[in-house]
Amino acid sequence: MDGNGRWATAQGLDRTHGHKAGTETARTIVREARSIGIRHLTLYTFSSENWARPKQEVTYLFELLVTFLREELPSLMEQNIRLMVLGDISALPFPARKALEHAMRKTEGNTAMTLNLALNYSGRGEIVQAVRAAILAGVSAEDINEDVLSQHLYTAGQPDPDLMIRTSGELRLSNFLLYQHAYSEFHFTSTLWPDFSVDEFRSALTAYANRERRFGKTGDQIKA
Repeated sequence: MDGNGRWATAQGLDRTHGHKAGTETARTIVREARSIGIRHLTLYTFSSENWARPKQEVTYLFELLVTFLREELPSLMEQNIRLMVLGDISALPFPARKALEHAMRKTEGNTAMTLNLALNYSGRGEIVQAVRAAILAGVSAEDINEDVLSQHLYTAGQPDPDLMIRTSGELRLSNFLLYQHAYSEFHFTSTLWPDFSVDEFRSALTAYANRERRFGKTGDQIKA
């Protein structure tokens, strides 16, 4: 979800206004995804590299997260959406951590859709922690395979992403779900995240649905 800061700067506003506008876009896209039957949606919310941003901005981001969770929890319950976190939340500010824990606990029985928030997340870090977790679970080196590793990722029990959408013209993964994106389709748009609309979301899904996915195979093509 890129482009919040640039969106605000282009309008002569403080970056915090961009983050707030981006939150409203996230709310809209979550509801749209739920309404059309998407079962898993992941929002890259805060990477482990984002700690390098100005302290004031980081503080605001987590305050915004707490507000979002408080306001959106009734809607998540109404829509039967389960909230999960990908990443290490132990380093998050106490109010944000408690708000996340509360929301995850309240929604853990919801079954219509899983909403993942990638927070303090690093794709490389996730792979490292998965290997360590497997070793701590007693898995020997010769028994570590793709299935075992998948079972120890943050996304354990969830399917790999079919489609990754990145906004604001950036054309890279930026350490996001590196293991899981092995055969994902990518959609890049120059639209800044606060301007990313339901119509553009649907257009990205339509473009994805018309692609032929081979998953590395040279034989029969698989229609998405």
